[in-house]
This record gives sequence, C-alpha cells and structure tokens, in this order.
Amino acid sequence: MWCRYGWSRSTRFFGPHTAVRGGLLTWRLGRAEHLSEMWRAGRVLRVRLVSRGAARLCSSNPPNTSPSSKSPPRVQAEKQRRRREREQAILSSQHSSAEDKPVKWTEKQRILYTAPTLPGTKKDTSLPFPTSYSPEYVESSWYQWWEKEGFFSPEQHERLPHAVDRTFSLCIPPPNVTGTLHLGHALTVAVEDALVRRKRMQGYRVLWVPGCDHAGIATQTVVERRLLREEGKHRHDFTREEFLQQVWKWKNDKGEEIYRQLRSLGASLDWSRACFTMDPCFSRAVTEAFVKLCDLGLIYRSEGLVNWSCALESAISDIEVDSKELSGPTMLSVPGYENKVEFGTMFTFAYPIDNHDEEVMVSTTRPETMLGDVAIAVHPDDPRYQAVNGKQCRHPFTNRLLPIITDSMVDMELGTGAVKVTPAHDHSDFLLSQRHSLPRLTVIRGDGTMTPPCGQWLEGVKRFDARQFVVDALVERKLFRGKKSHAMTLPICSRSGDIIEPLLKKQWFVRCDQMAKKAVQAVEDGQLQIIPDFYTKTWKTWLSNISDWCISRQLWWGHQIPAYQVELPNCTDTKEERWVWGRSEDEARQRAAIRYGVRPEAVTLTQDPDVLDTWFSSGLFPFAMLGWPEQTTDLQHYYPISILETGNDLIFFWVARMVMLGTELTGQLPFKQVLFHSLVRDNHGRKMSKSLGNVIDPLDVIHGVSLERLQEKVMEGNLDPREQLVAIEAQRKDFPKGIPQCGTDALRFALCSHKMQGEDISLSVSQVLSCRHFCNKMWQTLRFTLGVLGHITAPVASLEETTPLSSMDRWICSRLYSTVLQCEQAFEAYELHTVTSALYSFWVHSLCDVYMEHVKPVLVQDEGAVVQPDTEGSDSTRHVATSVLYHCVSVSLALLSPFMPFITEELWQRLQPFRHGAASQTSLSLQPYPCSSQLAHWHFPEEESAFLLIQEVIRTARSLRAQCGMTKDKPAMWAVCSPSQAQVLLHFGSAVWTLSRTSCLHIYCPQGSDNLHSTPPPEGSLIGVVDHSCQLHLHVQSGVNVEKQILQLSQRRDKLVPKLKEILCKVQSPNFLTKVPAHVRQKVDHKMSALQQELKTIEDQLKMLQENQTTE
Repeated sequence: MWCRYGWSRSTRFFGPHTAVRGGLLTWRLGRAEHLSEMWRAGRVLRVRLVSRGAARLCSSNPPNTSPSSKSPPRVQAEKQRRRREREQAILSSQHSSAEDKPVKWTEKQRILYTAPTLPGTKKDTSLPFPTSYSPEYVESSWYQWWEKEGFFSPEQHERLPHAVDRTFSLCIPPPNVTGTLHLGHALTVAVEDALVRRKRMQGYRVLWVPGCDHAGIATQTVVERRLLREEGKHRHDFTREEFLQQVWKWKNDKGEEIYRQLRSLGASLDWSRACFTMDPCFSRAVTEAFVKLCDLGLIYRSEGLVNWSCALESAISDIEVDSKELSGPTMLSVPGYENKVEFGTMFTFAYPIDNHDEEVMVSTTRPETMLGDVAIAVHPDDPRYQAVNGKQCRHPFTNRLLPIITDSMVDMELGTGAVKVTPAHDHSDFLLSQRHSLPRLTVIRGDGTMTPPCGQWLEGVKRFDARQFVVDALVERKLFRGKKSHAMTLPICSRSGDIIEPLLKKQWFVRCDQMAKKAVQAVEDGQLQIIPDFYTKTWKTWLSNISDWCISRQLWWGHQIPAYQVELPNCTDTKEERWVWGRSEDEARQRAAIRYGVRPEAVTLTQDPDVLDTWFSSGLFPFAMLGWPEQTTDLQHYYPISILETGNDLIFFWVARMVMLGTELTGQLPFKQVLFHSLVRDNHGRKMSKSLGNVIDPLDVIHGVSLERLQEKVMEGNLDPREQLVAIEAQRKDFPKGIPQCGTDALRFALCSHKMQGEDISLSVSQVLSCRHFCNKMWQTLRFTLGVLGHITAPVASLEETTPLSSMDRWICSRLYSTVLQCEQAFEAYELHTVTSALYSFWVHSLCDVYMEHVKPVLVQDEGAVVQPDTEGSDSTRHVATSVLYHCVSVSLALLSPFMPFITEELWQRLQPFRHGAASQTSLSLQPYPCSSQLAHWHFPEEESAFLLIQEVIRTARSLRAQCGMTKDKPAMWAVCSPSQAQVLLHFGSAVWTLSRTSCLHIYCPQGSDNLHSTPPPEGSLIGVVDHSCQLHLHVQSGVNVEKQILQLSQRRDKLVPKLKEILCKVQSPNFLTKVPAHVRQKVDHKMSALQQELKTIEDQLKMLQENQTTE
C-alpha cells in the first residue's frame, strides 16, 4: 500500500501511470475488509476508502490498471519469504532434497557430419549409420534444407497430395530485439511448433509468422549504455535522427541473434513473412490504429500521475516495475548518486497552525515532497480536529497557507488522523485534489531534481539529496518530531534500477472500459475460448475493473506519436493546448484547418516528441503482421488467426490488449482460442529472470556449456552483489561440471513433457538429459531395424497390406493404434504432456522392451546373422514381423516429428530406401500425420487387454530370476492359475518363454481344464505371486544363494505388510460398504487378496528356505 509519500510493505503497482496507495483497486473488487487489515498492519497515516464508490471518484480521469496484474500484499510478502528461503537454501552447503542434487553425466563422443553438403541441399543419408546418437551429427544441414525448399511456407500446401481446404495460422509472441531467448521462450517455441508441424502434416494450409518487438525502453537503454561505454557520449549529445541511426545500426548488427536461436530450436516459421514492429508497413499500421482510435474518441490526452523513471526520463509500464522488500533502514545504490541512499525510514514533522499556538503532525517516508503539500486532511467526525476544521497551516519554507480540509476518506484511527496532501506526487492525494479543487504543485522534475517553486535553496538539487536538506531544515526550525524504522516495498525500474517517482504529466490514454466489456462478452458468449478454463475468471475480474491505459513514453526509439500541437496565427491563449492527429503531417494540417477555421498554410504544427508504449504496437501484431490496414491476401486468408499461444504472465499486458484493439480496429476477434502455458522455473523453484541471474540460454542446453562460461555470463550481468552470489552458488550446485550437450530434440521433448496447463514448470537439466537418452534409444532401434531390413529380398508391404499374424504382432499393432488414438485426443485438448508420455511409453516400453526383445530370435541369430527360412510358414512369419517392425518405427517417427523434428527426419530418411516409390525430395515434415482411422484394421482390443496379464507374469518371473541371481540359466516354470488365465498364457506362450527367459512353461489349473494335462509344480520351487489367482513356480535345481534369497524375501515382506494394513484399515472403516462405489470396492478386494496371497507365499518360501538351510 502507498504510505505517506512512500511505499509501505503492501505497495502495489497497477499501471504505467499508477502506484495505488491503500490498495485502491482492491477496494474496487469489494475487498475492503482485507484492505483495512493491511492498513492497520502498516501503522502509517493514509487515506481510507470506505466504499466501492469511493474508488470511482474520478472515473473520467486516467484510472489505474487492474488489480489482478499484481498479487495482494500478503501474497507478495509470502512470495518474498519463500524467495529468501530459497536463497538461503542455495547458499547453504546441503541439498534440500534428492531432486536438488546435481545431475551426473559423462561427456559423450561427439560425432560430426562431415560430408560435403552445400547450404540448403539435402543431407546425405546414404553414409554409414553412426554407432551412437550425436546431436551435432543429427541436427546438421536439415533446417537449411527445409527452409530453402519452402516447406514452412503456406504456399507449399498446394503441392501436398493429402492437402485439405483448412487453414491454421498463428504468430510467435514477438521477443524483444535486444535480448536472447531463454527457456521460457524455448517452451513457447516447442509448444507452438508441435501444433504447427502436426497441422501441416495433416494437410492444413499453415502460416506461422516470426517477429521481433522493438522494445522501446530496453533497446534505447542498451544503445545508450553502449555509446557511453564506447564513445563517452550521452543520448542528448546526438540529435534525435543521429541517435536513431545508432539504434538501427545496433539492431542490424545484433538483431538477428534471436532469429538464429529460433532456427536452432527447429521452429518451422515462414521467414519470408518475418515481421519487425518498426518496419515501415508495421509502422503504418501503428499510425492508422492511433488515428482511428482518436477519431472514435478512444484515445484522449489528459493530465495524470504516471510511474516515472528519472534515469530514463520516461513513464514506464507496470511490467517494467520491480518491487523490493525492505524490512527497515536499507542503503541502496541509485543511478546518478555517488553514495548510497537510505530507504525504509519514516519521518514525522509538524505543521504550525497559522495564528495559533498549535500544530498538526504528519508522517512520511519522502520528506522531500512536503514542498508540494497543498493541504492537510482530517476526518469530519474526528473530535481531535473539530476546533481546527477550516483553519490553515503555514508552510515553514514557502510561507504558503495549507487549508485543513475534512474528508470521510481519511482513517482517523490511524496515527494522528491527519494526512498531508501532495496531489502532484501521490495517487490518492490526486483524488482528494479533484474532490476539493486543490492545486497540484509539482516539486520534482522529470530528471529527478527539485523545481523552482521549492525555492532557490533546493532548486536543481537531486531529490534524494533534497531529502536530507529538508530534514535538516525542519530540525533547524524545531519542527522535526523524529524518525523510525519502517517496513516498505520500494518500486524500482527494472530497466535502469532507478526508484520510481510518481509525477504529474500530460499523456495520451486509451479509454478501455467499453472495449473491455466486449472482451468479457466474447468469452462469455463462447466466441473466444480461454485454455485452461480457470483463467476465464481472472480475465473477467481484470477486465471488469480495468483502467485507462497510458500509452505515452518519453523516448526516441519507437513509434513517434502521430499527434501534433497546433499553433494558430494571432492566438494569445497559450494555456490551452490544441491537438490534432493524422496519418501524415499534411493530413494533420488539413484537419487543423477544418477544426479551427483557418487556411492550412496558416497552421504551425509541432509533432509530439513522445513515442507510443511498445505494448500498443504489440497489441496490433495478429493483424498488422498480415498487412493491415491494407486488405492484403494474407489478411483475408489468415485473419483471425487460429490460436494465440503464450505464457500466462502476458494475459493482461498483451493478450487482453490484442483482443480489445483487434476487435475495435478490425471488427473481429484477433483469434478464436487463447492457450496459456505455465512459467518455467529453475531447479530451486525460482522464476527465471535476468535480475536473478538464473536465466538459461537454450543454446547452452542444446550444445552444452562449461560451469566457467555460465558464471562468466552472471558476472557480465548487472546484478546486485547478493543476487550475484546466489546465482553463482546455484550454478555451482546445479551444474558442477557445466551443462551437458543435450540437443534440440531432447530439449523440446522435455519441455513438452510437462503439464502446461497447471502449476509452473520446474525444468531440470537431468530431465532434458533423460530425453537425450531416449534419443539414443530411438537411434539404436533404427540400427536394429535397418539391420533386419538390410537382409530382406522382397519389399516391405504397405501399411494397408500388412496383416499381423502372430499374437505378438497383433498386440504391438493394436498398441500402436491405441497410441495414435491417445495422441489424437490429447492434441485436440492441447495436452501435449499426454502425447509425449504416450509416445515415450510406446517406443520404450512396448516396442523396445517387449516386441523387439520377442522378435529378435525370430529375425536374427547370434552375431546378428539373419535366420534363413526353414519353411514357407516361418518365412511368412518373419516377413510379416519385418513389415510390422518397419511400420511401427515409421509411424512412431511420424508421431514424434512435431516434437523432435531433427532426429525423426534423420531416421525416417534412413528408412526410405525400403519404402516403395519414395521421392528423393520428400521430407517427413510434409508426410501425413498418422490417424487412428488409418490403423483401424490394426485394432485388437482383446489382445491388448489379455497382454496385461502376460506383462505381470514376465515381471514376476524376472523378479524370481533376480532373487536366485540367475543370468544365463533358463529354468522351467510352472504357472498355477485359473482356466481363463491359462488360455491367455497359451495364446502368448512364446512371448512368455522368450521374455521371462525360461526353458519352458507348464500350466497347471487346480480347478481343472479340459485342454490342459500339466502336472503340479515340483516341491521346493521358488514361488512368485502374479495376482490372487495366479502364481509362478520357478524350478531351481542348484546354485541358489539361500541367504540372499532369504534377505530379498524378507525385504519384500516388509514392504507389503504396511500396504496390507493400509488396505485393511480402509476395508474395516464403517463407511466402506456404504460410501465406496461397488467397482472401487471390487478393485480393493482384489488388491487385498493378492497381497494376502503373496505374503502367504513369501512366508511359506522363507520357512522352506530356512528349513533347508538348517538341514544343510
């Protein structure tokens, strides 16, 4: 909350022109009781709002931005507490959890692609297949070929055999041209490219537009620092045109870095349509938008308080304001000051009442602003001030009289109940000044020095130097009443590190209320869908309480506001401002002539030197990038864009403004869906931020980087010493050996494997490294597959012609069908983590761990020699198995292609010589995306269901082998089971023998079965429990380590006993039979029976082993 001329612990910022004291807009949301508690906690004098209406006192003036853009004070305090705890954990010598431990890795062999390949030509995949996966080898040359061939252009759609007459378009959230991408950007790219590549493979006409934002303040700051460092010159040493030339030179030299990163990430963007917000076409769109909104009365000029950076001499937006928590007196560095400045102190002084021997005491954290006091406010019902109501205080330095006014907004229960009123430097006081027609006296200039009304003794003095001068003068006049520690939140400019100063400025504002209502209605009517749905409440709350938007910025770099101040001939009224706007100066001149009834040549125009807020131009991106206001072909084909995908932190700053501006300027919503993803945090749960030094460059994950280089980057930044220490220590803990080379595909797959629509993503390099291991798994799968295909004589049958014969062929084919179906459903719901999980599970657990292990004996002999066909039947079986393997791999690569474009292209191209009629220039990125209808003839649900038992049997058998320490021996195995289970075991008999590594499988049904004539298992066999009706008996003749077996069984028993107790507690609870559904009770009963059976078996085995041990 805004304390008396400072920010207390609960300060909140709501816009480029607002820092609201007392949680003003929180009251507008009906949270008065919560705010009252915060005031009491603050223990400082301030204005009290008593109703929702009070917050609307000046609705015609530029109000404050929404409350939803910042957290409530208590939430902010909790965030600060957690941040301190995280920092302390980082600086401590111990790791707080197993997850915090550094990832262990060894440097892998780097294999390079060395074949002579001209840029843009297709990579040679006829070279020998490397023995292991290497990202550098795989990712070489493919992107240049894709780009040169125009695969990312919507125009290639006409050449697709499977093209459909549907369009999918979107834009990348334009990153700042000043910087480099971080993992948050990489998440955006990974998600959007997955959606784009799938739609392109589905035959859609796809347009994905790249772009960069000119980033007014950030870019100008970077260039100014460079000029000062290299040439010793400031911005004002140049003319505006000369300085802008320097900025363009810097942009042309450095601006391609982001595009290079996007290409490295494999983003399939249409580079021929790349868009920069300062391009001539885009600038015309910005001018058109401003003029049109002015004509509609939606942009107006008004005087209001803004968040001002004295270092930049510009208003800044709330996204560029950081909050720094102070628990008490704190010395901080401030730009432009040699010595540190103290904050976190409350000063109290007295105003003498004119012609009376009395005084009124007030408190402030910014005594320098008392030169701008114009009144003292008290509550009309406060008995302490009944006698002085209407009297005046004498200002000790200016001799100005300050009226004592009454206002019900004052909280008489706080402090002395008297509030000093400084309308030109305090937002709540600004409201009071409007109610009471008080003057507004500016005492701090835009450069942070004191103004002439302060007197010669302070004029030109820096504001924080003036603070001490004022305190000393108060002491000298015996008006100083003391100072004390005061907890507060200090607003700081994220670009310059300067302390934000609220200043009264005439600015241009966008009137938002009616546009916001339309945006809310669009969601309520279902015209605009927000995903995930829980953001709809946030959307409505924020837009229902939105304030007008200050779009003026006092910069040189950006879109100069196309508004002109008019000077008329023989006009003596210099106080009144006359403004016109136009698409050009000539148009503005004509407008002025018509408005003021003079000849055009008699009009003198001066263009507003300010530029527009960067978010204004960014808000036009979905249609300006397509050529608006011209009715271009792109605009007609691709607008509105299909979806807007971005981080959830931009819901207000960008997304809401795009919806408002797009609807107003084009008559249509700019997009039909908004998909928000969560924020990426570091391994310690901290948001990745340059100000924390924990930003990770995705290229460092892709190519690998040493710890030394990581720490050099931190040192190169402009961090606070403590934050620098924390950042370096976090790197030392997380990456003691640096970051390993993981590759683009692994990074993208890891990012998409997190649930986007929920909690924030804590991405660790170990997760990315595990995805690199998955890449190697894919690589080795292809080595095996190519080895099998290399020995076949007949071509592989097409997918449609391949009919699986064996039970295992039918099972893997059906698993592939189910995986494709799961991917379809998850893609439509934008649940990419479900897609990646399904694909990983199929490739690793079904294809590699089960099917390939089963077919190896069928397809190859020792040393990899292909089995020669003995009979016609066996030859047919092998041929079908080969075709099934080929299509499982090929289809899986297509499914994975949107997430892992490089490795899937490399491996798919290696398969093409075995595919009938493959074109030499074909890319996987343009192949049809697998669909469930294509694989309907491969759907065998009964095989999938039955194989669940087989997997449990194999797991139990391997566990028994491990207990015995078996490696090569293949003992006989008995399955004691029900008749129905016996049929399943017979159906998949070969899989059980092969995968459980047993010599033979005997099936025994105690209940009897007409088709089975097996004998019971021999005595002394090792027993494993599959479920309550199935046991395995492993006949072990010799070589068993009895002590090890007893230990393993005892450990297993110790794990099962607590689980059984837990289930028994549930079953025996009084509500189990009445409140638990029948199907759930049935599952619990089965689980309980299986646990009881397994425990009984373990006890029997332990008894037998211990008896044998005693006998021996």
